[in-house]
Amino acid sequence: MPEGEEAVKVLGVWASPFVMRARVALNMKSVKYEFLQENLGSKSQLLLQSNPVHKKVPVLIHEHKPVCESLIIVEYVDQVFSSGPSILPSDPYDRAIARFWAAYLDDKWYPTLKAMAGAKGEKEIKVVIQQVEEGLALLEDAHNKISKGKPFFGGDRIGYLDIAFGCFLGWTRVTETVTGTALIDEAKTPGLAKWAEKFCEDDAVKPVMPETKKLVEFFHVIRAKFGGSA
Repeated sequence: MPEGEEAVKVLGVWASPFVMRARVALNMKSVKYEFLQENLGSKSQLLLQSNPVHKKVPVLIHEHKPVCESLIIVEYVDQVFSSGPSILPSDPYDRAIARFWAAYLDDKWYPTLKAMAGAKGEKEIKVVIQQVEEGLALLEDAHNKISKGKPFFGGDRIGYLDIAFGCFLGWTRVTETVTGTALIDEAKTPGLAKWAEKFCEDDAVKPVMPETKKLVEFFHVIRAKFGGSA
């Protein structure tokens, strides 16, 4: 076992895109870890002790020390484990740009995608769809500029921004299924469509990318339990 890899654990929920980020990063570095599945209805004592501020997943526990928040975990994994390729760009400007778009995804785009799945009434749905598509147009342009003609935001292989965005693809498909709206496709976002296909085929991603059918079932269970009837 490589140095520093002892006792790596991830506290999470299989369906969470944020948990998936941590797992993809560890897979990229070929780090073996124990995945401890959390129950949404009853948080474990280990989770509450490890993340007393937010009390949420994911939490990476490395040598008994907890690291919280998905993007912070990805950076930590990149810095601590030397095995495997670098995740963040080496150039300071490229690194800053990647962090900017990752923050945009978390703060702006993904909350809008979540709102789309829960929107009610034709008018509300139409407004939210427009917002999601406007965001995807920005991300399509960003991919064209950042990738410089290569398959991924990170170049020839997946990197920080690929992980930040790609782990939302499962829930993007759920939203497409639930609303009957195509979001990432060849017609609207050809660059992102090709990128998404390649991202999902990556060896670090395939083992932890949830099946769309299972995610849709999970969505309906959660919606019925916490957000009214599905």
